Amino acid sequence: MSPSPMAAAHVLARLRLAAAASRAARAAWRGIDRDAPGLSWVAALNPVVAAVAGAQLAAARGTEPWLLALLGEDPDRPESDQLVPESLAGVTGDGVPLAQALQIPVFTALRLVTQGVPIVQALARGQLLLDLMVRTAVADAGRAADQVGMTTRPAVTSYIRVVESGACSRCIVLAGREYGVSSGFLRHPRCHCGMEPVTRAHRPTAQDPRKVVDAMSAKEKRRVFGQAGAKAIADGADLGQVVNARRGMATATAFGRRLQTTTEGTTRRGVAGRRAQGFQRLPGQRYERSRSLRLMPEEIFRQADDRAHATRLLRLHGYLY
Repeated sequence: MSPSPMAAAHVLARLRLAAAASRAARAAWRGIDRDAPGLSWVAALNPVVAAVAGAQLAAARGTEPWLLALLGEDPDRPESDQLVPESLAGVTGDGVPLAQALQIPVFTALRLVTQGVPIVQALARGQLLLDLMVRTAVADAGRAADQVGMTTRPAVTSYIRVVESGACSRCIVLAGREYGVSSGFLRHPRCHCGMEPVTRAHRPTAQDPRKVVDAMSAKEKRRVFGQAGAKAIADGADLGQVVNARRGMATATAFGRRLQTTTEGTTRRGVAGRRAQGFQRLPGQRYERSRSLRLMPEEIFRQADDRAHATRLLRLHGYLY
């Protein structure tokens, strides 16, 4: 099987959560007052943030049951190393609080208006950006949860990339690729690919990119690869020569910031703040927050010397109980 039905179902469930969050955001966006888009969006933002954070939480909560059903209990796993799903909700994959990040679409629309774009078109483009951000945030939270959960299971040695129908050409080329358990997950905005763990007892057959392409209809191939690319592939061209798999692909940490951190969960009641040693209240802030930076999971995987080090950091920063 390639990939296992459970892995495919897990990816599909997360995709549905992202779609539901996107519908909620889109419904709120349609209520924007064209005469005051900025103010009306800020007024409508709280329910949108709640919907997206709820989808993120549901995606993260799906990790442990999925791993348990797929792999069974890992006798070498410490009982204390349980994923904290709440630690991944309310923040984007690169550490920006949702309440802050989801204002970007309306700022983008307002900037377009100042450049002479009609308000209707500007808002339409803002909605497209909002959809992209919402779906990416939910998918990132789910994938981060999967990777944290796999890291705490000593039996998991690596993961393979799971690509579902509707994937772009870059993802198809990477289908079935195997990575170390703490390797950053390459994705593009709105990417809904997932991962499947590999153990000595559970080694799924990796997807073959060429077979994925062969199973596509001619229309799908033209949509994904373009007219010329589809013809080149039909003529026997190498997929890697047709598609630049790295173009537009990055991990959640590769967005121009030197250190991937977040302030989410760093108050005294937050999942990371409860383990902090010192607090401070900066000007303009309502609550005291930890003096220590809170690393995002992928930043932890990037910096950790080994798996044990990654687990200690995940625990320290509130991603594990």
